[in-house]
Amino acid sequence: MKRIFLFLATNIAVLAVLFFVLSLLGVSGILDEERVGIDYGNLLIFAAVFGFGGSFISLAISKWMAKRLTGAKVIATPRNEVENWLMQTVRQQASKAGIGMPEVAIFDSATPNAFATGMSRNNALVAVSTGLLRTMNQDEVEAVLGHEVSHVANGDMVTLTLIQGVVNTFVIFLSRLVGHFVDRVILKNEEGHGIGFFVTTIVTQIVFGIMASVIVMWFSRQREFRADYGGAHLASNEKMISALEKLKRGIQEPLPDQMASFGINGKTEKFEWKRLFMSHPPLDERIAALKRYQIS
Repeated sequence: MKRIFLFLATNIAVLAVLFFVLSLLGVSGILDEERVGIDYGNLLIFAAVFGFGGSFISLAISKWMAKRLTGAKVIATPRNEVENWLMQTVRQQASKAGIGMPEVAIFDSATPNAFATGMSRNNALVAVSTGLLRTMNQDEVEAVLGHEVSHVANGDMVTLTLIQGVVNTFVIFLSRLVGHFVDRVILKNEEGHGIGFFVTTIVTQIVFGIMASVIVMWFSRQREFRADYGGAHLASNEKMISALEKLKRGIQEPLPDQMASFGINGKTEKFEWKRLFMSHPPLDERIAALKRYQIS
């Protein structure tokens, strides 16, 4: 219930901010009801503000949300040898990768998992689950940390936000164009916008949104391969392969949906077409790619 409340409250806050930004920009009307028929400039501004705005606000509060959705506790001062080792390992890997020291946290979950998030390379969070610390040896945990630090070093959070913003903008823009066309050309509605516009816009936005998610998930899967290679560089290829093998034998329970794409392990799908919507490649494919990978 707490997670649902946080998710709803965050989205309401995002919408409030975006409406405020639109009012400051003076975008009061999206569609021109007179002879021109549609104001492409205002429509594009509207689509871009909502398309990019929601993505960047989500990125800006990603660490805050991650901590509350997972209950992750940041290690301020190490209380034991495990926490001290985690801090030292992340510090060494961050220095080697050329980024600022991320916050390091542990969250309570029986599932062996880890994630990285944050709005920049020098303002990030790397977290591991208690299940991962219990089931993996030190070499394997080191590889997982290297994978997450590589996500930060590669700027994956920002890249995925930009991609999401672009596709969101096109989805909003194109769905309203189609709605306008159906309302004015097919239904011959000449005054305002009728039910045809709103129904068509909603339906096409859902359809285009599904198509767009295929693109976003493809990019997400590619960044997982890159992070695996990064983990191999920061730890070793053998350690990274061993960590992924251990994940295969662990409890397969992904992170909350809002954070699923940021974890080291994602959902698995039996049906081929569903794999188009997977944020992570199957572990077998990742292991095979690492076995072919030659560290230079």
